[in-house]
Amino acid sequence: MKGQTDVVLMAKWPLSGLLHTISRWQALHRERQMLAAMSDDALKDIGLNRIDVEQEIHRHFWEDPLRK
Repeated sequence: MKGQTDVVLMAKWPLSGLLHTISRWQALHRERQMLAAMSDDALKDIGLNRIDVEQEIHRHFWEDPLRK
């Protein structure tokens, strides 16, 4: 029975990784939407301008600038 448990655990790991990746892509999408909704004054407070935001919101969903 021990061997079966190991097989089940191994089968769960790839799915877990995929779900984590999808979750991160969804979070990036939400963050980009919130960034796009910010006022110019709020963007200035965090050191960004509208051009920076436009570039960021037009990136592909899999492009994570913090993940290199």
